[in-house]
Amino acid sequence: MASPISVYNSNALDPHISSTSRESLKMELLADVTLLPGEERIIDKDIIYICPFSGAVKGKVLITNYRLYFKSSDNDVAVTLDVPLGAISRVEKMGGASSRGENSYGLDITCKDMRNLRFALKQEGHSRRDIFELLFKHAFPISHGLPLFAYVTQEKYEENGWNIYKPIEEFRRQGLPNNKWRITFVNKNYELCDTYPTVLVVPFKCKEEDLRRVAAFRSRARIPVLSWIHRENQAVIVRCSQPLVGMSGKRNKDDERYLDLIRDANDTTKLTIYDARPNVNAVANKATGGGYEGDEYQNAELIFLDIQNIHVMRESLKKLKDIVYPNVEESHWLSSLESTHWLEHIKLVLSGAIQVADKVSSGNSVVVHCSDGWDRTAQLTSLAMLMLDSHYRTLRGLQVLIEKEWISFGHKFSSRIGHGDKNHADQDRSPIFVQFMDCIWQMTKQFPTAFEFNERLLLTILDHLYSCRFGTFLYNCESARDQHEVRLKTVSLWSLVNSKMDIYLNPFYTPESGRVLYPVASMRHLELWVTYYIRWNPRIRQQQQSPVEQRYKELLALRDEYLKKLEELQLSDSTPSSRLANSSTPNTSSSTSPTPSQQYTHLHTPF
Repeated sequence: MASPISVYNSNALDPHISSTSRESLKMELLADVTLLPGEERIIDKDIIYICPFSGAVKGKVLITNYRLYFKSSDNDVAVTLDVPLGAISRVEKMGGASSRGENSYGLDITCKDMRNLRFALKQEGHSRRDIFELLFKHAFPISHGLPLFAYVTQEKYEENGWNIYKPIEEFRRQGLPNNKWRITFVNKNYELCDTYPTVLVVPFKCKEEDLRRVAAFRSRARIPVLSWIHRENQAVIVRCSQPLVGMSGKRNKDDERYLDLIRDANDTTKLTIYDARPNVNAVANKATGGGYEGDEYQNAELIFLDIQNIHVMRESLKKLKDIVYPNVEESHWLSSLESTHWLEHIKLVLSGAIQVADKVSSGNSVVVHCSDGWDRTAQLTSLAMLMLDSHYRTLRGLQVLIEKEWISFGHKFSSRIGHGDKNHADQDRSPIFVQFMDCIWQMTKQFPTAFEFNERLLLTILDHLYSCRFGTFLYNCESARDQHEVRLKTVSLWSLVNSKMDIYLNPFYTPESGRVLYPVASMRHLELWVTYYIRWNPRIRQQQQSPVEQRYKELLALRDEYLKKLEELQLSDSTPSSRLANSSTPNTSSSTSPTPSQQYTHLHTPF
């Protein structure tokens, strides 16, 4: 099965490849492309790829209904590109019929995954018209009335990834319902809130009509509901949207009483409300009917976390792309990186999540919101839960966390990513989920033994955030997914991940169930995620495999091999002939002796 990850294939420069094999490679340039079930060839064409690292490279491009695939035909430079069409943000024509200069006529392609592609064609006979039109049509199927590839693919996997998250099972794992919190189905037809899931956990004492009155006072009717409960101290993380206070400073007794019920559920003296926004933004939101909880909310304290909005984050990532692609800004690297403010934003998101986790860990319940409760709120609740609950640090646990806090609670994936949509300048686009993945990566660097999954999983998730090969990240909320029958008609990303789990496992993982992780959210301890943001640079690609991790995997494989041999020797030692030879010597321990794997499972290479 062809990987959706693009590769710059410097290995093919191997001098040992014979000229005969080079010729056959040239003859069968596109013969080695393994298409996915349901993937169809649309067009292939001789083209020149303007590679930012190797210059102009002749080859052939193949466009299917899923990918753009390029393979060079040059003997000297071997370049392979394998780009899912979903990763394309913009396709433009470069130059015109009268353009002067070599390779000045062709296509400019901007991608969502931190790279751009440029192809040159011959100027005569409108040679680019057909490829431009077909690429534009299939890269943006929604804009052309076509289905997304997730609805076309016929991939089959043993496990159905849609079953990974079952809300009631997950709440039961947390110890819910109990005498303070109950599960409600008031939103079963999305009548209370069309962007919330159908299964919600609310204070035991509140009635359904109370919830409806609170919904009228919260932006988009996104009422405060439970995300996570601490098993020992019963403190909770509750998420919601901003209250509709407005310029006149409206009050809502039901909303005030409801927040007091949350506080009262574990006898917290003061309920802490974390507003993710900068104070000035929250005040400005009053002008559009929003706002924040004022002094009328007794027994509550309000803390602003100063995390900027989606537009600031989008511009910050654009600046980062400018300094890392195609070439890294070497001369003033540190000042250039600082000027993007990207790591500063990562710091503020992590710092906010640490405050939430610390407050809950010390026995105080918290409410988290931003404006609508689907961007910064999702970042804060999910990261705090990752810090507090080791279950979410497992391979399957992370899948549950993403399904729960991001997908089911209505992070607007479709609007933020723009799946299949040609409107590249849409102001709703923003890398909020990419930031969340970056924050997880920062935590894995600081706690290398605390996570069952490795960096490869994070990269795979981000690649398929854009690819449109799976239904997992399509649409903005559960009600839209139900309407488009995503679970029935598409495959889940977790089906792929769980079909080959071993490649996503961290060999250094050591399970520790009760440990709370507090990463250091200081600029001195945060790093740029080079293997994501600068991975298209061939020099970086060659350095990706950690030698320590590689050696550790080899040692583990060696250990398993020796254990297997030892088991075989013990088995051969207990055959009838060997028992007969040893019958004169009584062996009292044979029936109780443990197997080699039992004896040596405690062996761990110290890290």
